[in-house]
Amino acid sequence: MIIQHWIDVAVQTPAHSQVGGLLSYRSPFLVQPGQLVRVPFGKREVLGVVWTVLAAAPTDMPESAVREVTGVLEGLPPLDASWRQLVQFAAQYYQRSLGEVALSALPPQLRDLTSEQLARRLKKQNADRAVHTTPGPALSEEQSAVLDEMSNRTGPFLLFGSTGSGKTEVYLQAVERMLATDSQAQALLMVPEINLTPQLEERVRARFGPEAVVSMHSGMTPAQRLKGWLAAHAGHARIVLGTRMAIFASMPHLQLIVVDEEHDPSYKQQEGARYSARDLAVYRGRLQNAQVLLASATPSLESWHMSRPAEEGGRYLRLHMPSRIGTGLLPKVRRVDMNKQPRRTVLSAPLVAAIQERVERGEQCMLLLNRRGYAPVLHCADCGWKSECKHCSAFRVFHKIDRTLRCHHCGLTERVPRACPECGNADIAPIGRGTEQLEEHLGELLAHVKRPDGSPIRIARIDADTTRLKGALESQLASVHSGEVDVLVGTQMIAKGHDFRRISLVAAVNPDTALFSSDFRAPERLFALLMQAAGRAGRDAAQSATSEMWVQTFHPTHALFEALKKHDYPAFAAGELTERTAADLPPISHQALLRADARTQEAAQALLNAARETLEAQLSADPTTADLVLQVSVYPAVPMSMQRVADVERAQMLMESPSRMALQKMLWHLHAVLHQVRSQPEHKGVIRWLVDVDPQAI
Repeated sequence: MIIQHWIDVAVQTPAHSQVGGLLSYRSPFLVQPGQLVRVPFGKREVLGVVWTVLAAAPTDMPESAVREVTGVLEGLPPLDASWRQLVQFAAQYYQRSLGEVALSALPPQLRDLTSEQLARRLKKQNADRAVHTTPGPALSEEQSAVLDEMSNRTGPFLLFGSTGSGKTEVYLQAVERMLATDSQAQALLMVPEINLTPQLEERVRARFGPEAVVSMHSGMTPAQRLKGWLAAHAGHARIVLGTRMAIFASMPHLQLIVVDEEHDPSYKQQEGARYSARDLAVYRGRLQNAQVLLASATPSLESWHMSRPAEEGGRYLRLHMPSRIGTGLLPKVRRVDMNKQPRRTVLSAPLVAAIQERVERGEQCMLLLNRRGYAPVLHCADCGWKSECKHCSAFRVFHKIDRTLRCHHCGLTERVPRACPECGNADIAPIGRGTEQLEEHLGELLAHVKRPDGSPIRIARIDADTTRLKGALESQLASVHSGEVDVLVGTQMIAKGHDFRRISLVAAVNPDTALFSSDFRAPERLFALLMQAAGRAGRDAAQSATSEMWVQTFHPTHALFEALKKHDYPAFAAGELTERTAADLPPISHQALLRADARTQEAAQALLNAARETLEAQLSADPTTADLVLQVSVYPAVPMSMQRVADVERAQMLMESPSRMALQKMLWHLHAVLHQVRSQPEHKGVIRWLVDVDPQAI
């Protein structure tokens, strides 16, 4: 007689289905929580994670209705309790189904492997856990003090170190100390974007040996992702280096998590389960008793606020490294008042002269303009036509290189018309400028400039258009590092984390748009970007005394530029936090956005407003939940700032509360209300809805 075991399994259920993600099955095999099993789901067979083993058959359904597990993935150690707890917390907090978060955290190839194929993969694994450490450079006093503090305290830590202060060496030393004291310990090093991974990967592999390190990011092939995941899960990989997805890597012996450039918005996932990898890192550290080190020259205001003194309510320990390594100085900040320049000036005469001088001395310059393409809009002066996208509420950007108009939201691309499509005027002109136009303009202004060896100036551009092809970014960065490029033009991707040794001048061409944005986080992001960009200049001590950051602005006396001039992040943060406190904005309060996508704007807003009214009526009627209505502000639905994308209308509803717990309770009640309201016939035009907890943009 076959003994049946009753288990609850997490499977990937469709988003917004009312199947919660845990389903009951019978198993003829003895299994334990965390094991991977194959189960029937509808007409398919899918991979699932055993979540709980039940003592008896479920009472809410007949035994005959419970389907049977079809197989177990043998040879794989179960996913441990702390990993399952991390997934469960993320699913609850970010309002997604448990199965969706659990299965999307596993490598895609694992879902299709048979036990035999998995056994072959496991056989190929290198089980050598030895780490071959090469000694690092001598530490500065500040670096040593930070590492000593980490040895004596538990954290979480916020490492506030200026650009060039040697934060990376602190991470590597912390990893080295941890690996030396425990032969099984594992470390997780996180970076915000893929383009920063190769640089750090090279450095980490050189330091600890290639066998000890695996990478995890979306640029890897499915086979590479599976191999890295298996090595981390088995404990063979001692160091995992990855982007936000790596926070869910199964690492049973995790003892240290480093989140580099912790302020970066890339740590927040923008589709599916909208989790913040930075926040989950802190939670995971607590779960697995691992040290957590968040690091940045411009911390997020959330982390800065959390690292205030403990007596004021701070929960993180702030560590400070204000000095650059060696005798390096931070660049001098120069502001150019564009009100005093001739109208329509793109690059001021003093800036052009400064660039020329640097190039003739054999130094490199970097120009930052956060807008790719040639011009944001094409325009007809006769009838007012503009190059709008017919599928989105946005303009198509003019790309001169291939003479196309391209929508950066839905991808619609068309050839540039020979004449205005509305009135036939042949004289249609670009408005505004992007990196492509800036590169061309620089080429004209500096055409006469020669390098020290007499050869002509070389200008390069790095943005999403020039780095589309595989390996393009690496080769372009290599040409900057080798000194082949004199002037580098690019978007924000060139401002982050790169160690360019020869750059002595950095210029922000047009940073003013973020000063008066409707998004309250725009100044914070601008300040971080400008500070990070400034940090690319003068990293070589020989040039640091003459290194400069130029800012062209129509608002030179703005408080943000005053703080930038002094490289004074604490002053900027204090001003911003004062404003946020007065307006009750995060990190003082907590927010969630409910978004609806529909065929019409009216349908999207109608669903959100109906959910709001139903929710408030239900909560007010029950004495146990009536106080939630007072604790959480739910605002009426409005169109999103980018209202239409790919012919889909988008609306949003903001929820705000000083209490994170009250907001979470409200969202829990909202989930059931949304399913109830969505099923009503008048809301048929709604395509989908989603909840974004702690949104990065509103």
